Amino acid sequence: RACLREIRRLARKRKSDGDEDALPLCLSYKVHVASVNNFPTAAGLASSAAGFACLACALARVYGVEGDLSEVARRGSGSACRSLYGGFVEWQMGQRADGKDSIAQQVAPESHWPELRVLILVVSAEKKLMGSTAGMQTSVETSALLRFRAKALVPARMAEMARCIRERDFQAFGQLTMKDSNQFHATCLDTFPPISYLSDTSQRVIRLVHRFNAHHGCTKVAYSFDAGPNAVIFALDDTVPEFVAAVQHSFPPEPNGDKFLQGLPVEPALLSDELKAALGTDPTPGSIRYIIATQVGPGPQVLDDPGAHLLGPDGLPKLAS
Repeated sequence: RACLREIRRLARKRKSDGDEDALPLCLSYKVHVASVNNFPTAAGLASSAAGFACLACALARVYGVEGDLSEVARRGSGSACRSLYGGFVEWQMGQRADGKDSIAQQVAPESHWPELRVLILVVSAEKKLMGSTAGMQTSVETSALLRFRAKALVPARMAEMARCIRERDFQAFGQLTMKDSNQFHATCLDTFPPISYLSDTSQRVIRLVHRFNAHHGCTKVAYSFDAGPNAVIFALDDTVPEFVAAVQHSFPPEPNGDKFLQGLPVEPALLSDELKAALGTDPTPGSIRYIIATQVGPGPQVLDDPGAHLLGPDGLPKLAS
């Protein structure tokens, strides 16, 4: 509702300013919102960020509101401000008490690093026990490590990450990504009562990544975990086939293996005996439900093809087939 109220306020302001292009739309109309995801919801994969970014974009289109909408989207979900822009995006903390300057800014467009790939290892599609908002509020109130991190470490890390992206420095990008993910989860454990988003399978994925990189003698893949057990893996396109094969070796798919790999196509690859030995863990079948292979993409898009979006002609989510 906060997004809708703010969009309506901006629309009223546009009309009162005498904008001739303002839509002649009754601002008291009721709005029907239908939202559905094609990936796990409330499982640490930024479903709320995706949903509120799309909501802010759609409402602005309906009411004829233009300009930067990241502050509007942030009212629904903090991370949603980043999801309004494609490519690589920074969420700026801002200085104002009302949060008006806590907005997102694009670091580079989605076309900047075409070789970069993203693999989502879905460990669990279940809703997490502790929501992101409640968890962060508790951490802010009780974690001294979080306060130190925000003041002493994050600004320099943000600047270094922007450099890594601009220069397409995967070695530094990968290491910084993993270190920051580890520190985020350290703040969760420093929270009181402690919060643990990672599962045993999450920890196995972390060990797999480090052993894979150690075998190659450099950072070939990097992990990041948000507020959930599901892993986000970054790699360059020429590394993806071998790492997917390593995941399939360490976490053999269930009998529905034909749906194990989704999204962008990945060429099959064979693992060397040396790499299998380096991975060094007993396979745990079924621990990873499936993999989504994807890449850096654009912000919210309007889909004109009825067969492409997730809503039916009645404006409600389509029934799963």
